[in-house]
Amino acid sequence: MSATTTACPANGPLPSSRSPLTGWTAVVSVMLGIFVIVTTEILPIGLLTSIGSSFTVSDGMAGLTMTMPGFVAAIAAPLVTVATARCDRRLMLCVFTLLLAWANFLAAAAPDYWPDYWLVLASRVMVGITIGGFWSIGAGLAQRLVPAASARRATAVIFSAVPLGSVLGVPAGTLVGDLAGWRTAFIAMGVLAVGVLAMLLVFVPPLPPVQVTRLGVLNGVLHSANTRFALLLTFLVVLAHFSAYTYVTPFLEQVNHAGGALITTFLLLYGAAGILGNFLGGAWVTRYPRTVFGLAAGLIAAVTLLLRALGRGEAGAVALLIVCGIALDRTSPSAVMLLGGCTAGLKVLAVGTRRAALS
Repeated sequence: MSATTTACPANGPLPSSRSPLTGWTAVVSVMLGIFVIVTTEILPIGLLTSIGSSFTVSDGMAGLTMTMPGFVAAIAAPLVTVATARCDRRLMLCVFTLLLAWANFLAAAAPDYWPDYWLVLASRVMVGITIGGFWSIGAGLAQRLVPAASARRATAVIFSAVPLGSVLGVPAGTLVGDLAGWRTAFIAMGVLAVGVLAMLLVFVPPLPPVQVTRLGVLNGVLHSANTRFALLLTFLVVLAHFSAYTYVTPFLEQVNHAGGALITTFLLLYGAAGILGNFLGGAWVTRYPRTVFGLAAGLIAAVTLLLRALGRGEAGAVALLIVCGIALDRTSPSAVMLLGGCTAGLKVLAVGTRRAALS
């Protein structure tokens, strides 16, 4: 099968007559959609022990709530992209957002005993499908929503949802879960998803496909040894990080004896460190992608190894989390630079590979 992305001449870009305000409102709608997705995806990190206690399952079993979305997204990203290639982009964004709302409400409605834990896992599969589908579409929409001169800024706004999910979404969800129960946090995310759905329907215009991505694109991208190597590196580094980060709440509770408010503060500082990492590494990553990627991976490895020894005290734990937050936010941009391109197939594979590592 040929590695091509087929253009659809009948479906051109949006008319230039649309007002800039309307375009930017659409950009914010997509950004909020990604914010809710990112927050929902990593929300169990702060609620892991509460979820485990409700269903009387171990922290390891509760950790499946993080593993399931990542691996499902890895499969869903390329398959959903190809399967929906001829569908209106706005329609698919709305479908995935509705699926996300259902997933959050289903998790919150699961009864409090072991056999119904599968409902929570089923909801996380739905989250994984949403991640793979929404990301593969929403990440490249900026140039169709605003004038060409503003496309880069619009893309930055859309991707700002990722650190915001860590800085604001997860700590806030953890605090809500600590005060009112983990189910309330998922209900709140479901309500937010419904709100985003309304914004997408109102502010985002119809977006007929301008390109049809075929499976041959993905196959062609993987023919490059450098691409395969960069994807593998991304997978391994993010896998290592999130394997440890998923269980940071049990660690803080059992080793540091930290309460809910302190854990929320630690998670907030971790997310803020991720934003700091973007500023610190933004200039370096374009010139020295291999060096930055290697340094970030080394820092993540060092933090993971040192956490047990130095993380027993509050100061040591928060310092290591800050270093890890800075390091992790440098891995994805560095990997993209190593991959050396931004074709549609590559974006899908990069998203899928990174999300598969969230375990």
